Amino acid sequence: MSETKPKPDLTGMTFREIAAKYGEETAIHAGIAADPDTWELDMSRARPAAEVLPDLVERYEREQAERRKRGPQKAPTKEHISVRLDSDLVEYFRNSGRGWQTRLNAMLRREVFGEG
Repeated sequence: MSETKPKPDLTGMTFREIAAKYGEETAIHAGIAADPDTWELDMSRARPAAEVLPDLVERYEREQAERRKRGPQKAPTKEHISVRLDSDLVEYFRNSGRGWQTRLNAMLRREVFGEG
């Protein structure tokens, strides 16, 4: 078992003095410890939010699930199909960014029906 070194008494020493004698890391920690506006969070007794506030967590998760749901599809309703296309053609459209399937659909519609 390794021995722990006693902490040096840094009372009255400046940052530079502590850094010169004990290292910059020790000086930084001494400054933090001396600051009355800092405090250390003890996580040893922390418990999951679902255990402490189950109603709140349940409501939050329910709201998040509602937000993820998509609304009804706008008319005309599109049909989900599977079609095989040349890989270079698919790559071209995918590389054009978000909405590539919509643009492909519009291009086919123009070609077939002359619609824009």
